[in-house]
Amino acid sequence: MKTILVTGGGGFIGSHLCEKLLEQEYKVICLDNFRTSKKRNIDELINNPNFRLIEADTRDVGVSNLPFSEKLDEIYDLASPASVTYIMEHPVEVATVNAIGTKNMLDIAKSMGAKFLFASTSEAYGDPKEHPQKESYWGNVNPIGARSGYDEGKRFGETLTMAYHREHGLDGKIVRIFNTYGPKSDPDDTRVIPQFVTNALRSKPLPIHGDGMQTRSFCYVSDMVDGIIKMMNSDQIGPINLGNPDEYKIIDVAKKIISLTSSTSKIEFVNRPPDDPSVRKPDISLAKQLLNWEPKIKLEEGLALTIEYFRSLL
Repeated sequence: MKTILVTGGGGFIGSHLCEKLLEQEYKVICLDNFRTSKKRNIDELINNPNFRLIEADTRDVGVSNLPFSEKLDEIYDLASPASVTYIMEHPVEVATVNAIGTKNMLDIAKSMGAKFLFASTSEAYGDPKEHPQKESYWGNVNPIGARSGYDEGKRFGETLTMAYHREHGLDGKIVRIFNTYGPKSDPDDTRVIPQFVTNALRSKPLPIHGDGMQTRSFCYVSDMVDGIIKMMNSDQIGPINLGNPDEYKIIDVAKKIISLTSSTSKIEFVNRPPDDPSVRKPDISLAKQLLNWEPKIKLEEGLALTIEYFRSLL
């Protein structure tokens, strides 16, 4: 039975990943400081004898002070805030989690001979001049911008992962995660779908940045988790894009959510935040070819499940 560490395992994607790994009958150690995640995400996992929760910050955990005695077979490093509002308000935390925290996890993986997967982001491409975005594209990122703590933090996490692979022979892997949504996301998250759904259910205005013509591509969380696990189980290094290539204008997503929730909410146009990407669409050719992976859940189906979840919370 493999023993697997999931950092950020109490978060949105992390909690779904922990659940899936437990279903596959692995031992799972979830490490999370719950700065942006919720303990309710793992309530159903706590009593599983193969699940263990450690409340800690990856920046404070290393080879010399491990809070567990098990030898790890795999580490999924998902420990990073991702909400746009949070990353702009706490850039030091976000940057250092993806630098110091990721280095600590890489050192643990190296010491134990464990496989390591770094959860990077589509934000590594910044406000892209190439569309759709391929892994070969180096990106268009403002290194001192309002979002740079996250964008450059993730890019540095990729750098570290590749450095450990090249210098130490570490079995390291990188996935670039595009917009993901679904149950267990935070109702107070300011990312597009959580904010739009909760505002619609509360009959509050849906804030559209700029004219709403900017695009995003949304992947349902179960599809994302399947892709992440397939990457870990592959012989690939990456980076490999994981996301849904179906592209939508933000204003159309808002209208769709208002319709699906039968809400009386109105659309409210607000100023766009700094360095807000104009387009976002993954080229997933490599994921299809190398991982035999592509998303299955269409937006309407995923939104219905997400709306049902938030309705139960609110």
